[in-house]
Amino acid sequence: MEYRRLGKSGLKVSEIALGSWLTYGTVTEREQAISCVHKAYELGINHFDCANMYGATPHAAEEVLGEALRDFPRESYVLTTKAFWPVGDGPNDRGLSRKHIISEVEKSLRAFKTDYVDIFYCHRYDPETDLEETLRAIDDLIRQGKVLYAGISEWQPHQIADAVRLTRELGLHKIVASQPIYNMFNRYIEHAVIPLCEDAGIGQVVFSPLGQGVLTGKYKLGQPAPAGSRAATPEVQDKIQRYMNEEVLSKVERLRSVAQKAELSLAQLALAWVLRQPNVASALVGATRPEQVEENVKASGITLSEEILGEIEEILA
Repeated sequence: MEYRRLGKSGLKVSEIALGSWLTYGTVTEREQAISCVHKAYELGINHFDCANMYGATPHAAEEVLGEALRDFPRESYVLTTKAFWPVGDGPNDRGLSRKHIISEVEKSLRAFKTDYVDIFYCHRYDPETDLEETLRAIDDLIRQGKVLYAGISEWQPHQIADAVRLTRELGLHKIVASQPIYNMFNRYIEHAVIPLCEDAGIGQVVFSPLGQGVLTGKYKLGQPAPAGSRAATPEVQDKIQRYMNEEVLSKVERLRSVAQKAELSLAQLALAWVLRQPNVASALVGATRPEQVEENVKASGITLSEEILGEIEEILA
């Protein structure tokens, strides 16, 4: 496993990180989820991502992940969580107000059974809360030692720029992590987000690098989705529908040939392609079986040749 510096912070994270979205606390049995986490740690993954709303109920995934990591020294891994989306019916059970952020971080710490999280992400931008209120609340949590680093997820370039300017003006702890979607079929961050973040010292921790599993090659044109896959699981299949069309699946078939030429699996090719970006510190993968973790970590440290990158661009164009 190779490790990268997260933005301009001193934090080093594994190139492959293990995420909990749509898996732990939901469709993956507890013991199976714990096995995946243990396998990830064994293979050198030190970066584990979660959120307050992951799982069948609020904080359910955090409880599973916290239980799985309890066997390892707390200082040996990077643990993250997020808040923004509704976790209840009350008027303050959502958003990025000081009240909601502090309440949710406290609940997350209890769910994880830990004293701190390494990164707290604002899970989306909140137009209903003054940005200074949000940033000061996170800064206070950092000063209390309950959060070590501040992050954002899926913020637009002007929103990131406003936050960077305000943290500088107010002398607050810097934002060091951005968590956007990024894969061969969703590249919007290349145009403005990455250049802006590079200048501000913010590193990317990208989610869905395999396009919800489409870039593993498991889905084929004219064939039903494999049993147990996301496209065949009612609880989560809506997340993958954007990729389940003839144009995408045809390109996936062509990419499979490129992967074979590079002597890689299609998933390894897709992950190595994401990691070709220096501003990307980690690619977040999900796993319901330990074997999936073993397959994905092999993408760490791979450098794709200019010839292979050119062939990929030709297919994606």
